[in-house]
Amino acid sequence: MSMSPSASVELAPKDFKSDLKPIWCPGCGDFGVVQAIYRALAQIGRPPHEIAFVSGIGCSSRIPGYTTAYGFNSVHGRALPIAQGIKMANPDILVLVAGGDGDGFSIGGGHVAHAVRRDLDLTYIVMDNQIYGLTKGQLSPTSPRGLKTVSSTFGSLEAPVNPLQYVLGYGGGFVAQGTPADMAGLAAIIEEAIRYPGFAFVNVQSPCVTFGHPESQLKAQKAMMQSLEAMGHDPTDRLRAMDLARDYGVKLYTGVFYRDPEPPPSYDSQIRARQAELQGKGLPRERILDSFLPR
Repeated sequence: MSMSPSASVELAPKDFKSDLKPIWCPGCGDFGVVQAIYRALAQIGRPPHEIAFVSGIGCSSRIPGYTTAYGFNSVHGRALPIAQGIKMANPDILVLVAGGDGDGFSIGGGHVAHAVRRDLDLTYIVMDNQIYGLTKGQLSPTSPRGLKTVSSTFGSLEAPVNPLQYVLGYGGGFVAQGTPADMAGLAAIIEEAIRYPGFAFVNVQSPCVTFGHPESQLKAQKAMMQSLEAMGHDPTDRLRAMDLARDYGVKLYTGVFYRDPEPPPSYDSQIRARQAELQGKGLPRERILDSFLPR
């Protein structure tokens, strides 16, 4: 059933907080991420019943249960295709996707390029802690070379995935990074990502207090983070954004790396246009899910 978005209403962060209590380790960065999401959604002004939150598997993927929006805790690495299906079936719903660096750039890495090229109006929030926290501290795709973990006893020999460069290289129209060490800044970044009319990617440096290393914790992040806006970065300059993204894992830049100044029509907006065109010609609307319904 289609759901037309309501006019913006006055909402508070608490309106998006469910009664389910988070079970993350005390001090986990994800506590700050979910609070930033509450703040951003309150500013957007869409009520919870007009929002769908999809996640994969991992510590960060618990987030849908901590919101009052519709939630889908899906299978490992498959949050993006499920979220795309929801958005295509009902383009009026505001769809957010949450996951971790392992969920998004290991088993789910192949889905990222296709989510970018389809350019549905989704906001993908990745909580990147450079470790597999839920499964007790194994090497993740974003772990730095040389890191010693339970699955790399003598230190990792692999180069890490650079999520920022990956999404920029795939042609992402909105790429940003934040940290719960700067709550106000992170909430503003997530709000801007939601408002962007297409696929938006936010990489959040959300430290794991149990298996993460001291240099990745919030206190260290607060000392090393640098605001891209304060640096005078022009977020419409993709080449400069890619150059800055090379410092992933070395420097902590926060803010918007790239925002397409002329976003093309998103996939879901094109679905709306096609449906309107068919109705204007007196033809039946294409219904994506009709082929799966019993005759």
